Amino acid sequence: MEAKKVRSTYIEFFQTKQHQYVPSSPIVVKNDPTLMFTNAGMNQFKDFFLGNEIPKVKRVANSQKCLRVSGKHNDLEEVGVDTYHHTMFEMLGNWSFGDYFKKEAIEWAWELLTEVYQLPKDRLYVSVFGGDQQDGLDKDLEAFDLWKHIVSEDRIIFGSKKDNFWEMGDTGPCGPCSEIHIDLRSEEERSQISGFDLVNNDHPQVIEIWNLVFMQFNRLSDGSLKELPAKHVDTGMGFERLVRAIQQKSSNYDTDIFMPFIHVLELKSGKEYGENEKIDVAMRVIVDHIRAIAFTIADGQLPSNNKAGYVIRRILRRAVRYGYTFLEFQKPFMHELMPLIAESFGEIFPEVASQQDFIAKVIQEEEASFLRTLDNGLKILDQITEDLKKQGHGIINGKTAFELYDTFGFPLDLTSLIARENGLSVDEAGFTAEMEVQKNRSRAAAEQETGDWVSVRDEEGVMFVGYDELSCESQLVKFRKIKDKKGDRFQLVLDKTPFYAESGGQVGDTGILISTKENIRVIDTKKENDLIVHFVDKLPEDPSATFVAHVDVQKRKLTMSNHTATHLLQAALKQVLGDHVQQKGSFVNDELLRFDFAHFAKLSEEEIAQVEGIVNEKIRENIFLNEQRNVPIEDAKKLGATALFGEKYGDFVRVITFDPSFSVELCGGTHVTSTGNIGLFKIVSEGSISSGVRRIEAITSLAAEKFYNDHIQVVKEIQELLKAPKDLRKAVESLIAERNDLRKEIEVLHAKQTSSLKSELIGKVEIGESVSKLFARITLPSADALKKLSFELKNEVKNLIAILAADIDSKPQIAVIIDEHLVSTLGLNAGQIIRELAKEIQGGGGGQPFFATAGGKKLEGLDPVIDKAKTMFESI
Repeated sequence: MEAKKVRSTYIEFFQTKQHQYVPSSPIVVKNDPTLMFTNAGMNQFKDFFLGNEIPKVKRVANSQKCLRVSGKHNDLEEVGVDTYHHTMFEMLGNWSFGDYFKKEAIEWAWELLTEVYQLPKDRLYVSVFGGDQQDGLDKDLEAFDLWKHIVSEDRIIFGSKKDNFWEMGDTGPCGPCSEIHIDLRSEEERSQISGFDLVNNDHPQVIEIWNLVFMQFNRLSDGSLKELPAKHVDTGMGFERLVRAIQQKSSNYDTDIFMPFIHVLELKSGKEYGENEKIDVAMRVIVDHIRAIAFTIADGQLPSNNKAGYVIRRILRRAVRYGYTFLEFQKPFMHELMPLIAESFGEIFPEVASQQDFIAKVIQEEEASFLRTLDNGLKILDQITEDLKKQGHGIINGKTAFELYDTFGFPLDLTSLIARENGLSVDEAGFTAEMEVQKNRSRAAAEQETGDWVSVRDEEGVMFVGYDELSCESQLVKFRKIKDKKGDRFQLVLDKTPFYAESGGQVGDTGILISTKENIRVIDTKKENDLIVHFVDKLPEDPSATFVAHVDVQKRKLTMSNHTATHLLQAALKQVLGDHVQQKGSFVNDELLRFDFAHFAKLSEEEIAQVEGIVNEKIRENIFLNEQRNVPIEDAKKLGATALFGEKYGDFVRVITFDPSFSVELCGGTHVTSTGNIGLFKIVSEGSISSGVRRIEAITSLAAEKFYNDHIQVVKEIQELLKAPKDLRKAVESLIAERNDLRKEIEVLHAKQTSSLKSELIGKVEIGESVSKLFARITLPSADALKKLSFELKNEVKNLIAILAADIDSKPQIAVIIDEHLVSTLGLNAGQIIRELAKEIQGGGGGQPFFATAGGKKLEGLDPVIDKAKTMFESI
């Protein structure tokens, strides 16, 4: 059975069990501070388990894109080394939200595996939770008894908390689980050792394929367990492992999920998979990692130097490094796998097909950049090994190895490999210590203690009224304390709120909560899953009080102007640059708007002016907002609404339209009632932020007005300085011409001064039979003059060694120039000499063997430079 058929069979099976198919949520998590990436199928349903949201349907099934490369669930180092771990993988799942429980989940799992997929029953084993004293939990005898009616007891294992109690993180929904394992060993191996003894013992051929989690508890911040409002089922089956079992392969990578990619690598590298272990690992790493990179970029996360973007960049660089080292790819190659990604996954995950060209371009640019870095790193490592050999040392210290890792992406194993080839070793303990220091620094920066929610009243769903009202009466539903580097703060959830929670690039509202007894300042508003959370600096004295919630009106109005302007900007960019323009990110507050979009060329001044002109024209047209709420998603698509890749849209959406022929977008943000309210729009910057992505920053309303007024004021001040000329441009051009003439005169004077100094210095040269020497302290107007003088002296004096200590505008600078003949015959090196002399002026520098310069801080060190130079060369 082909992989695509395995996936569709799973979905169809559960549809016959009255499950609704739900598309995968984005692989990059938003509105959940506890997660960076989706690491399990249940992430998008977390609020259902916690009781924060009521599910519209009680049974769902899907194939979820998952990534496990950070946090508690981190499989990165195993990927490629073994045959069954992955960074990005698909998790097939079926869920029950307070509907069926253990019996149905167990029976249907067995039916699907053995009757539909026809996996051999005698190769399957199951495990159930064996209890845990610390948590006060008994064995899961209910699951055990259910399995006894399906399989013999010698195929049921009681597992530990580690293996059979599933937790998403340190806190949150959790529960006992029952895993299904398959023994894929040969008949001969099975006859020697029972598969029962190999379950959960990391045997590469005895693997878990399906985990049935019975979600019953919520893990609180103090470690205790609290019963969830209802019992749920959350199952997860690794698609790649399932396909391997069905196709009877010994490795996930031998299936038709990965082999087409491996065949491409074989063709490109001229090497065969199975040729040797290092080549095999390299190919497995690359074909795994390209999926993770492609899917995260498709969902809006670009490689960068921080947070989620840094994780993706690390994955990409890990793959490139394996290709460079073991497959001998010297040029970008991974982007060429994108057509195969689109073909393989475009049907189930259309976002990778629709953005194929953009993703390929981003990957190609990242590859090219890293290959340059890798090449530089290798040169530095070569120099390090050469220096160590000269010094007679045999160990690369841990700090150096870590710097190579941190700056150039060199994993420890690559540095160790190159070291061994040169008869050296690496201080691995020192490297580990440096790595731990960095991890501790990162933990300290991100550390936040979050208390448990304390309920004040029953929650019947939080109502957001902020589209229509900027104040309303509210009551506290629950609260909790948080502690981070900013100190103690509190989070409040209200039953009704006008405060917009940070989302879609728009910042959260600020404002005030007023009761008869007190005022509480709201310093931020964010979303946590689907909860609107208000950040405040103190708790209400009376949690049962009724508050009037007031949004900061001025800030909201300015933010709305900027948000609406981003919609007009995107439409204008499409009109000027083309339909390939897609939003890749945005930031909107009361001061400015920032808009990131897919485009591969710098915008010309004419294009920027065009875009700006179109937006301001739409502002002057005073187009009224057409806002449609609760529009079925399919109807919104028919309207031509622009959606943002990487956003998870529900069955019903909000459509924002400013002229159906110009701007129609899906959006949850706040907007002005008509474009005329924006007043004015001005682009203040445009540039590249990453491969294939440009960024525009712009201002509107009061900020734009201030921008123009400030510029007009500057022009007035210049006019006054220039005695208010009629033609300001002509006056400035005249000043520039006058300045240029003066510069030329100064250059002539400097040339005469340098020429005179050169004659003086030639007279001071110590002429020898084979070597001529000059050591002099001088004063010059510029570093260029010093360089020019040095070469003129070398050209006029045969076999010259010259050390010039120059005072340049009260700053010390040294030049060392040596005749090329002396460099080769005497083994002299100006670069090495300058480094020693520069110590006297508290500076540093370098250059070529025949010429080098250095600058410093200590002007009084110039005379000691000359004294030191004379000593260095007195024997020559």
